[in-house]
Amino acid sequence: MQRIEELISIAPVFEGLASEHLALIARCGHNERVPAGTMLLREGQPAERFFLIRRGSVAVEVHAPGRGTLVIETLHAGDPVGLSWLFAPYRWQFDTRAVEPCELVVFDGACLRGKCEEDHELGYQLMSRFVANVISRFQATRFQLLDVYGHA
Repeated sequence: MQRIEELISIAPVFEGLASEHLALIARCGHNERVPAGTMLLREGQPAERFFLIRRGSVAVEVHAPGRGTLVIETLHAGDPVGLSWLFAPYRWQFDTRAVEPCELVVFDGACLRGKCEEDHELGYQLMSRFVANVISRFQATRFQLLDVYGHA
């Protein structure tokens, strides 16, 4: 069985990090399996954890009045799920749902924020890597909004 440190080292968001940083991150994580349909995160709830998908896929969703639930983006193996754990006020901005059975590494956001406070280089590395994911999520949301207005 692979250790969490080994599992996360190949994920794009953590790839190339120093081994000591991978070890710190791994100490805040554990493995978990969830069935299809499981709600991982709910908009407005406290952002206390985040996930790295090992297997399966997760839909990032938002409720649109008059249209129901819209899938903003579907995430797959290697993708992080939940970005708000790193940014105050630490509240989820979207819902996320397992589309199929998933194997995840679950990270305690407060634990990892504490590690970032202790090691500013780790904080810088994670912030710069997660911001790239935030930008991607904004782009996906933008395209969905354009589609929403196209259906008005």
